[in-house]
Amino acid sequence: MELVSYDWWTFCFRWLHIMSGVMWIGHLWYFNFVQTPSMPKIPDEQKPAVTKFIAPTALFWFRWGAMATIVTGLILAGLNGYLLNAIKLGIGDHNPRFTDIGFGMWLGTIMWFNVWFIIWPNQKKVLGIVPAEPDVRKRAGRVAGLASRTNTMLSIPMLYAMAAASHFF
Repeated sequence: MELVSYDWWTFCFRWLHIMSGVMWIGHLWYFNFVQTPSMPKIPDEQKPAVTKFIAPTALFWFRWGAMATIVTGLILAGLNGYLLNAIKLGIGDHNPRFTDIGFGMWLGTIMWFNVWFIIWPNQKKVLGIVPAEPDVRKRAGRVAGLASRTNTMLSIPMLYAMAAASHFF
């Protein structure tokens, strides 16, 4: 007798994938729709509260939400037996579900890469976690902001592809 069934594991990883995805995309949208547009309106003497306390904590949950989302998504795809089919976008399978889920997975992977290898290294300079000259900090802020806005735009078709794969096929 199996102690924990296959159905339980797939449910568990689907739930973890959804929760971590909500954490990740929620923080992404918070940064792009709330914090970034609000910063110019905050008095200069109050900005350190955001940059020294709120932003580092929010960025911690943002990047680890991204990591948890990709890891649980890959495990879930493996458990369900479509990981390789999705990675190759369903090419040769004639299955639109693999194409949709694969498209979402690839967009999510690009977004994860942006978080860990573009946004976070640049944000460390902006927040003063890593020492940087003022002109380097300014450039780092622009690069991080552009990557974050790119992720915001990619999140829309990514979420659509994930939902379409689960509900239309």
